[in-house]
Amino acid sequence: MIIVTGATGKLGRRTVEHLLERLPADRVGVSVRDPRRAGDLADRGVRVRRGSFDDPASLAHAFEGADQLLLVSLDRTGEECVNGHRAAIDAAVKAGAGRILYTSQAGAAHDSRFQACRDHARTEDLLRATGRPWTALRNGFYAASALRFLEAARHSGDIALPADGPVAWTGHDDLAEATAVILAEEGRFEGPTPPLTGPAALDFDAVAGMAARVTGRPFTRTVIPGGAFREQALAHGAPAPIADLMLSIFAAAREGEFAAVDPTLARLIGRKPAAFQELLERAWAA
Repeated sequence: MIIVTGATGKLGRRTVEHLLERLPADRVGVSVRDPRRAGDLADRGVRVRRGSFDDPASLAHAFEGADQLLLVSLDRTGEECVNGHRAAIDAAVKAGAGRILYTSQAGAAHDSRFQACRDHARTEDLLRATGRPWTALRNGFYAASALRFLEAARHSGDIALPADGPVAWTGHDDLAEATAVILAEEGRFEGPTPPLTGPAALDFDAVAGMAARVTGRPFTRTVIPGGAFREQALAHGAPAPIADLMLSIFAAAREGEFAAVDPTLARLIGRKPAAFQELLERAWAA
């Protein structure tokens, strides 16, 4: 059985849907904090069990019988994130999971300027130390993050953000489909995968041109100091750690940490991944 954590989230849910296109429902299970939110999956024959990263006993039950476990990374940072991943990995080992797959990130490294990438690197170390088969899915930076950065610009016409660098923005749908392919075709990768990225690395100067083409109106790109960006984030209600985290994305991008573009994602899904302009068109048409 393939068990997917976070199956009511953006990536986990899409992965389950793609798995159900490839496998019988009784071969798929999900571990979710609130089983009521996965009731429709249970109705379709998916095994639904409660599993919380903060409750190791629940994970042991949720992971029971896992031939493969997909550990979708937590939306946390620092020790809180790594400790949650440690609890899940320990539970997977105790449950006898044959292979553990983890949604890491392209650019994962202990010396990254982006906290999340440092957390991913530490989690990969935990997986390596289990001695069990494991795969780290080095996902490209989610395009949804770029779209959130563009929300104000959508109305103002000015992309006012800190200095950045090229990023291979990548769509959730393509990554979810690739994840399902890797799970269905067991053992395809050992350790970290190549970067699973969209077709191009773009900075926000390039994105401004795309926004103009999508909307038919001009967009400007204004570089603002990091301190001003942080103050704006705080003024809009972001906690200081989140403001710092967002600012670190730009620092890492300037160093080229997210610039790698690789054909592996295209090979897995059998087509060219969605370009950022296409993702922007979909988002702004909604």
